[in-house]
Amino acid sequence: MKLNDVLIKPILTEKANALQEKRRTFAFRVSKDSNKLEIKTAVEKFYGVSVDDVRTVVVPAKNKSRFTKKGYVQGRKPSYKKAYVTVAEGESIDLYSNI
Repeated sequence: MKLNDVLIKPILTEKANALQEKRRTFAFRVSKDSNKLEIKTAVEKFYGVSVDDVRTVVVPAKNKSRFTKKGYVQGRKPSYKKAYVTVAEGESIDLYSNI
């Protein structure tokens, strides 16, 4: 798998920001086919930091439904994979520079 296809986008939520401040851990949405070694090399290449630890989680799909003018609509949100990447002591990733 190409390194450009591994990282999809960073996750910018309150929980992710708290992890960044406390534990130097950054959350990314990654491809479902990628493994921990590919995620580690992709983060090191794109952000120029050294990675200590990578933890992955597959978020399961969820059923969603709502009532609209056309009636009761049911659907399904797809599953996706998240990676929690811990960087080395004294290093950081600036995720807000491109916003």
